Amino acid sequence: MSTVFSEEQRDCLQELINVAMGLASDKLARFLNTFVHLQVPAIELVNSAQIPAQFEARYSNTEAALVSQGFLGNDGLRGEAIVLYQLDNAHRIAALLGYDTDSASELEMLTDISSILTTTFLNGLADQIDNSLSYSAPRVLSSRQNNVSEALQETAFHWELALKVDISYQLVDHSFNCDMLLLIPGEAVLNIQKILERILEEY
Repeated sequence: MSTVFSEEQRDCLQELINVAMGLASDKLARFLNTFVHLQVPAIELVNSAQIPAQFEARYSNTEAALVSQGFLGNDGLRGEAIVLYQLDNAHRIAALLGYDTDSASELEMLTDISSILTTTFLNGLADQIDNSLSYSAPRVLSSRQNNVSEALQETAFHWELALKVDISYQLVDHSFNCDMLLLIPGEAVLNIQKILERILEEY
């Protein structure tokens, strides 16, 4: 990120993401009816072509899920949000929510949780920069039958850059770790820079 954003811009973006992720964790807590503790998310801007290799080790030896949701806003802000998590974590959440264990319920649960995380987070981010977003329906791109690395490669191929947001939730009785990727075109990064600079000038 240091090669794209200045230190002040990076700190500003981190704060915006912290606030937005706090809103997402609050909504998740209400949805699950339990206390959710959120660690400060780590963020990193990388070339999208590097994404599959970075996550291959983490998800290669376990059943994992990958859910995608496109977003479009004003000022050239657009992209695709992807949530990745191990199915073991998803099963714990499913138990809290009372979902059945069949595959249809699993897909429903994956899209429900991912939609809460992505739309609440992105809406919270958009509100802070005086923007508004519209969304496509969430899609499960990979689950127990598919290879997560291959699905990431096919999806990331269409974008230039990825903003990685490493998310770690701690529930009262369960841990819930996942990764969120915001795949964005290069011009969107330039627009984000302008937005961050405007915020810094105002303060």
